Amino acid sequence: MRVSNTPARFAALLLATSLLTGCSLFGGGADDSRDEGASTSSQVADEEVEYANLGERELYEEARESLDRGNFTAAISRLEALDTRFPFGGHAEQAQLELIYAYYEIDDWEATRAAANRFIRLHPSHPQADYALYMRGLAAWQAGRFSLERLKLIDISKRDLGASRDAYTDFRELVRLYPNSQYAPDARQRIVYLRNLLSRHELHVADYYMRRGAYLAAVERGRWVVENYPESEATRDALAVMVEGYLGLEMRDRAREVLRVLIDNAPNHDQLRGRTFEPRHVDAESISA
Repeated sequence: MRVSNTPARFAALLLATSLLTGCSLFGGGADDSRDEGASTSSQVADEEVEYANLGERELYEEARESLDRGNFTAAISRLEALDTRFPFGGHAEQAQLELIYAYYEIDDWEATRAAANRFIRLHPSHPQADYALYMRGLAAWQAGRFSLERLKLIDISKRDLGASRDAYTDFRELVRLYPNSQYAPDARQRIVYLRNLLSRHELHVADYYMRRGAYLAAVERGRWVVENYPESEATRDALAVMVEGYLGLEMRDRAREVLRVLIDNAPNHDQLRGRTFEPRHVDAESISA
């Protein structure tokens, strides 16, 4: 992929086996650590000597060759050297964009987001600023994925969704700032998925509060979904949460008001029997509108 033309390729699902690593049973860990540190320092020094003899154009051409061969680690080494040695050179901006892509290709989501953030901060009006913002969101998207998600063996909405919230924010910002960007259509599709995911997560939290008698907290979670994710699939269940939460608070008039909205928007909701609402967790009588 070329940074200036097409979106980053989307990684296929990998089922990875976790390897447990630990300290040596026979000691010697400190020596190994010192050896590794010395080796790393020596490698960095060797690279500095190697790149010291290269001009900006040569260094950039070597980085592009590494990218073309798919050797992203080598490309990153050269692009970082280029960025350090020639921060105001003719290839500086493109090198920063290539770094975003290279970090993404080695699955370093944190470095991808950091590089994208830096580019946006330094070049907010750059023609490729939409690309940097898209990649920032895409890195957060990947950071929030779980290996069994696509097989539907887990409900990702029950997990920590911090990275997914970041992706949702980034993609929405992309669509708002660059509605005609070539990356906007893909961002819009991901927004739909993330909106449903995040709203389901809020309902899991609301259910937790409801089961423990924290009815006000449950109502507030339901309200949050209705106000912040009105187009999500979970909005109808959020209204049901509010109805039941108000019943738990013995606020039947408020419950009836929300019930009317639920009936208008989801007359076939599974907690409705005609115009009567049946609570699941609250020890209260049914209510009709």
